[in-house]
Amino acid sequence: MKNLKLVIEKAQAQDQKAFNELFNSYWNYLYNFQLKKTGNKDLAEEISIITFARAFDRISTFKDQFTFKTWLLTISKNIYNDLLRKNNNKISLKTLSYSNNLQDFTKEDHPSPEDILITNESLESLLDKIKSLKQDYRKILQFRFFDGLTYKEISKMMGQPINTIKVKLLRAKNLLSEKIEEDAG
Repeated sequence: MKNLKLVIEKAQAQDQKAFNELFNSYWNYLYNFQLKKTGNKDLAEEISIITFARAFDRISTFKDQFTFKTWLLTISKNIYNDLLRKNNNKISLKTLSYSNNLQDFTKEDHPSPEDILITNESLESLLDKIKSLKQDYRKILQFRFFDGLTYKEISKMMGQPINTIKVKLLRAKNLLSEKIEEDAG
C-alpha cells in the first residue's frame, strides 16, 4: 500500500477509495488469522466482515501510535472473544451482530476498479461467475445490481444488519473481480 497514514486519513474523512484500499490490503491477513483461530471458513469470514464493519465505523478513533494491522487484529480478537463468552464456547453465525451506525462507506460516488471490471464483462460470463460465489454473495449482488434494492431493503430481506450487507457486498464485488481477472489473465 502506498502511504498508509494518508490512506487512513482519507478513510477518516469518509473517502470510499481509501476504505476499499484498506479492505483489499488487509482482508487476506485478517481472514487467515481468524481461519487459524476458528478452523471454520464461514466463521472466519463472518468475523472478518464484522471486524471491517466495526473498524470502518470507528475509523475516526484510530490513533497512529498503533499499527493499523494491530488495531484491526485487536478488534477481531475482541469480536471472537465476545462470541466465546456469550455462547459458552459455542459460536454460531446467528450470534454475529454489531452497531448499526456504520457510515455509508460503500457509497458509490465513483466506480471502483472492481465496478469497472464487472461492467465490462459480458452478461452471460458474469452470470456464470456470480453463480460460483457463495449463496449470500449471489443474493446480495442480485438484490443490489439486478433488482436495484437499497442497502436497507437488502438488510430487511436477508435479515442481516445493514453493516453486514455493506461489507458483504464489497467482499462479493472483490471476489467477482478476482474471478474475472483470472479468466482474462
